[in-house]
Amino acid sequence: MPFSDVNKFLWVFVLSLCVNAFVVITKKHHIGQSARIFDQIAVQAMHRTPTPRIGGVGVVLALLVAFLVLMRAPDRSYWLLFALSIAPIFLAGLAEDLGYGVSPVRRLLAAAFSSVICVILLGIWVPRADIPLVDYIFTYAPFAILFTIFAASGISHAFNLIDGTNGLAAGIGVFVALGLAAIATKAGEASISIAVSYMVPALLGFMIMNYPFGKIFLGDAGAYAVGHVLAWVAIALLARSEALTTWAIMLVFFWPVADTMLAIYRRRRSGKSAGQPDRLHFHQLVMRTLEIAYFGRKRRHIANPLTALVVLPLASVPVITGVLLWNQPLAAFAAFILFSVLFFSSYLLGMRFAYGMARGLNKSARRAHIDAASKARSSATPMHSQPPEAATPPWVATKESTRVIGQERRQARDRH
Repeated sequence: MPFSDVNKFLWVFVLSLCVNAFVVITKKHHIGQSARIFDQIAVQAMHRTPTPRIGGVGVVLALLVAFLVLMRAPDRSYWLLFALSIAPIFLAGLAEDLGYGVSPVRRLLAAAFSSVICVILLGIWVPRADIPLVDYIFTYAPFAILFTIFAASGISHAFNLIDGTNGLAAGIGVFVALGLAAIATKAGEASISIAVSYMVPALLGFMIMNYPFGKIFLGDAGAYAVGHVLAWVAIALLARSEALTTWAIMLVFFWPVADTMLAIYRRRRSGKSAGQPDRLHFHQLVMRTLEIAYFGRKRRHIANPLTALVVLPLASVPVITGVLLWNQPLAAFAAFILFSVLFFSSYLLGMRFAYGMARGLNKSARRAHIDAASKARSSATPMHSQPPEAATPPWVATKESTRVIGQERRQARDRH
């Protein structure tokens, strides 16, 4: 990589870091607007103090500068059109972050609108599924376009769902960006490789302020925008490279996609709406297991960042596999099935383990409560009602008196 390109990546990192540091430093002046009032008591809440949720502003601003200023002149017009598509989903997410109450359905519609802009301005969509017979349906452009809009919107939403602990969504975004950059390099798409690589310093600049102490959050604007950019970079790669298999892209996006599919299944099975939040995502299961087994809820500030250290290595394995199998459809498909089985089975085992530990702790707590109550009742009993500790039990006293009487009678007979 030329030295000038290294400098460009450094500038993106510094810009993202400075914007996010400014938000954190000036927190007291905008916290009433940049942190939602009931954020700490939300069902899926993972923090205890009001925290700015507008970290996505710095990330998106750094990306826009990279696309519009730092990209090479021949490619700049393409990425200018791409940058325009970010606006709807970013603004909808930012409105939610600022407390204006944009529902999940409206955010998904904004993501779909951003995808429509990409289809219109860039003229690309998912060209194939690498599934026999299904690929024939993808030759019908309206179907392929509708599927593309649905898939890209889903990935944008998926990144918002995994944004639950410090460093997690940003860390997975870094892995996905690196994976796409590596595939683009293998496919000979240098422009796409450079463009998606700018996502890495943009996210790392944010992570300096987010991990491990959570001074600022990515927010809906950041999570949706990151998901949108990465999804459409992947679609551009599929449209330009016939050798690239769709299953390799599925492996690169495996973690957010698998977690979202599990959430939909879990909520539907329990009779809830698919958009209703809960505390049962994979990362939440990991964090609560750490709390139950080691730290307790009072040390969530430790369990929260440690969750990312547990999950991120797991999430990186499918990405690496997707890069290695980027042009091998059958092998990539088999790997996707294998990772799906491992993901869902490990989730079920983790749920059983966490439930078992929680039940054991509850039994211990109840036993300790009963013992404490018994001691309290004993200490509250009047002194006169308590037999002396050294007093002889009645049955022992009866036997002793009988023996003494018997001795006296024998002695009396001997005297006579």
